Amino acid sequence: MARTLQPTARLLAAAALISCLAGCASATVVATCRAAADRDPRVDYGFCVAELGMHRESPDADAWGLAKVAALTGVNNADDAVYDINALLASNKKPGAGGRARAAALERCAKLYDSAGLAFAEADDEINNRRYAAGKARAAEAVSLARQCDDALAKAGAVPSPMAHHSSYSVKIADVCTAITNLIM
Repeated sequence: MARTLQPTARLLAAAALISCLAGCASATVVATCRAAADRDPRVDYGFCVAELGMHRESPDADAWGLAKVAALTGVNNADDAVYDINALLASNKKPGAGGRARAAALERCAKLYDSAGLAFAEADDEINNRRYAAGKARAAEAVSLARQCDDALAKAGAVPSPMAHHSSYSVKIADVCTAITNLIM
């Protein structure tokens, strides 16, 4: 015989599930990500909550602070991409003909992601100075740079791209940054 949950038990179970999904994210992170996702369909709500919720500055941040946190998270991703690229280059000491093209593309990607990190840092600065349109433009520039890396790798025959995760992350976090910035404009 199957047991059914009483309405109160169902409500408690739903609250526990929502609590688990939000993890350690503050109510402001959850509410801001929800508002951003409701306003901009490009925003992945779960990604937004997960990424902003684990940043050390998020618990005390308002929407303005969370837009800056999103930009700073983009900086971290770009730095991680450069680290990963350097590791790939170091592991490929004696490339063949195809390997040389891939290595050249990876070297270009290192420069592009370095510039993407700078663009995300500039987005943070612009948002901090309440120049929101400029901040959104810098976040869009970072995405463009990540996509240029994908293009360089594809032309070198590196399919699938070893930077796909970083590229996808750059797009998602820029979307979050832009959407939250739109909430405060």
